[in-house]
Amino acid sequence: MTAAAPATACPAWPDRPADAAIRAVLEALRPLLGARLSTGQAVRDQHGHDESSHPSQPPDAVAFAETTEEVAAIVRACAAHRVPVIAFGTGTALEGQVTAVHGGVCIDLSPMNAILEVRPEDMDVTVQAGVTRKQLNAHLRDTGLFFPIDPGADASLGGMAATRASGTNAVRYGTMREAVLALTVVTASGEIVRTARRARKSSAGYDLTRLFVGSEGTLGVITEVTLRLHGIPERILAAVCPFPNLRAAVDTVIETIQSGVPIARIELLDPDQVRAVNAYSKTDHAVAPTLFLEFHGSETHTREQVEMVEALAAEHGAEGFRWAASLEDRNRLWQARHDAHYAGLAMRPGAKGVSSDVCVPISRLADCIEETQRDLAASPATTTLVGHVGDGNFHVQFVFDPDNAEEIAEAKRLNQRIVERALAMDGTCTGEHGVGLGKKAYLAVEHGAEGLALMRAVKQALDPLGIMNPGKMVG
Repeated sequence: MTAAAPATACPAWPDRPADAAIRAVLEALRPLLGARLSTGQAVRDQHGHDESSHPSQPPDAVAFAETTEEVAAIVRACAAHRVPVIAFGTGTALEGQVTAVHGGVCIDLSPMNAILEVRPEDMDVTVQAGVTRKQLNAHLRDTGLFFPIDPGADASLGGMAATRASGTNAVRYGTMREAVLALTVVTASGEIVRTARRARKSSAGYDLTRLFVGSEGTLGVITEVTLRLHGIPERILAAVCPFPNLRAAVDTVIETIQSGVPIARIELLDPDQVRAVNAYSKTDHAVAPTLFLEFHGSETHTREQVEMVEALAAEHGAEGFRWAASLEDRNRLWQARHDAHYAGLAMRPGAKGVSSDVCVPISRLADCIEETQRDLAASPATTTLVGHVGDGNFHVQFVFDPDNAEEIAEAKRLNQRIVERALAMDGTCTGEHGVGLGKKAYLAVEHGAEGLALMRAVKQALDPLGIMNPGKMVG
């Protein structure tokens, strides 16, 4: 058996497409889009960055698409002149996924915000890519169903699928990998493909859905998403609980998961993060390592979960639970958790923030966090730590002066140590934020040269011109 030939490298890009190519694409698209095709500087700047600290790099034009067919026409025009295509949802990504590093046309999918069909009997829904998670759940309110994936930001569901998002509910309900049943995708040649039917399982051919989930717009543009839904639990209880130290809090998490408690959310905040949240969200949580928890189920099952977790927490010195049972109180509690990123930034007005995003096997979580804390304690950097620790995922936010080269270098050094530590523990460089620009350098370490070559072969096969979000992931 002969060895396989090495994968062809992804096409290299010039700094930006030629002006003539951009003019040709604009001429082709103006009759289709009219005023929905913009070259205004303000609109381009708005679409040149996300919530990360990566520098803004605006596209040459922004096309506001309303249908899958329009997206296909835009991609075909760009492919004809080899102009880059960057998909844009709400701009809440955290690794520079939407920056137009080589210029091109940004397709803004926010006008594609129709909920196409809810099927309560099958517990699934099909939406256009621009629908946001909060919009979907508001629409589902009277059906007894909800969509559980909650990354914090009110992100678009197409963007969440493209980055394989997860969030606070992932420990019980999984990530977008588990939530997505099927996609409608526009390929790099402008063809429209449906990746699967709605059946809950299938053995028919390659799993095209999973290929595009997490591809970050580098293989095609997601225009429609079919999602699993879940029944709204009979009983929901939320709580916060402080601990004497981080090891005690994390050990409680580990034992909770290992005991099989079907907890819905279990989040960790370190003392610096709690202090920041108290100041920003006007809360009064004890400034200590703290778990935010939520329990879903029937009255009986919820009570059993609570009793078991309270017992485990008490064994590790927990100082008592503060409960939130009403919807208003739960929303207030979790809003404070979701404000953690902005609370960290508010510690230093005018500062920028960048967040690490590692995930390790649950048995290594305490070691990884403790070693990380030792690094942070020895550094002058301003940091906070927060994590979706029920599945081994945590983040360190570095808050730094964007004009201070030493602070930027220190944040990069610490972040690299966190990633290398996670990889050494058989973890991953990104649990939910994605690769984008920020994690490209770690893919070869995590997947090996052979794995990276295979990814590049897939990219080359599906996007031979290299127009789909070039410069990201493996491009």
